[in-house]
Amino acid sequence: MPTTDPPGRGAVSTDRVRSIIHLDLDAFYTAVEVLENPELSGKPVIVGGRPGERGVVASASYAARAFGVHSAMPMSRALSLCPKAVIVPPRHRLYSDYSRRVMDILRQATPLFEQVSIDEAYLDVTEGTSRWEEAIKLAAQLQRQVLEETGLSASLGVASNKLVAKVASDRDKPGGLTIVPPGEEARFLAPLPVRVLWGVGPVMARKLSEMGVTSVGDLARVSENELRLRFGSQGAALARQAKGIDRRAVVTEHTIKSVSQERTFRRDIVDEEALLGHLLHLSQKVAERLKRRELAAGTVAVKLRYADFSTLTRQMTLSVPADDEETIFRTAKILLERSWKRGRPVRLLGVAARRLCAPPQQLPLL
Repeated sequence: MPTTDPPGRGAVSTDRVRSIIHLDLDAFYTAVEVLENPELSGKPVIVGGRPGERGVVASASYAARAFGVHSAMPMSRALSLCPKAVIVPPRHRLYSDYSRRVMDILRQATPLFEQVSIDEAYLDVTEGTSRWEEAIKLAAQLQRQVLEETGLSASLGVASNKLVAKVASDRDKPGGLTIVPPGEEARFLAPLPVRVLWGVGPVMARKLSEMGVTSVGDLARVSENELRLRFGSQGAALARQAKGIDRRAVVTEHTIKSVSQERTFRRDIVDEEALLGHLLHLSQKVAERLKRRELAAGTVAVKLRYADFSTLTRQMTLSVPADDEETIFRTAKILLERSWKRGRPVRLLGVAARRLCAPPQQLPLL
């Protein structure tokens, strides 16, 4: 349902005020599983790995969240909080199919569309609406269309910039539509914890708390000069965000910087042949994704995580960029042999292609 805040000072551009919509699908993975199996409706559903296999929660239904379950939580902990939860293994191809259907609906609304993950996207509808209020009607229409055509619930935020639109979409879940009119950005953000701002993780939140800053409103009262002195350019960015200012554009295309595949093992692996087998499989997957995107790797990297969670990454630059599994595996094997202490249990193994470029042209056969 639409919500507004009392009038207050905020970020209003001298140019035409932008109309930005942020859409976030509610409890996406579990919502898809309920659509596929209606018997799960209303039950505490958790998508993720089994607890005996070091599983973690990928998604939790709202019934499970009521018990304190959240994503990235170890499955064993989730089950201790919610013993009657129904655990469903993830089906990523199915989720991708549902996501594609939703994103196709959004793309039809505006060419200025930015998908930022499998279940969220931004739309800049400034040019397609003659008045700012029309963006609200369009957001409501998209929300209904997504529900009717896919069965999925979505929460949306409408604001004059990406930062505020994203925060707004999270204020009234599930199925909410939160509006922050132009000029009310700062007032809307003021009572919220500083963690809602980009770049404020646990470490930054702790540093700000030591300054007596726990809410966005607290942060807005600190001078930009003081924040810049303490945190450099990040401090200046925080000062702008605290006032509800965000000039970033909706980006219609993203440059892929890397392609990677990782595997967390059910049990730690100490056998070299087993590790090499997994390394080959990961290299094949990376090569497949490179070819699908018509890209080649200039650098190959290997990631190792041991049983004590210590992690190391090693990489090697190729003399000629490659997209074939043989070259990627051969390079990854060299890196593994140089990095891994034989006999030390490995918890996670990963292969990545970096410094991506177009594949080198193959010389024609004479």
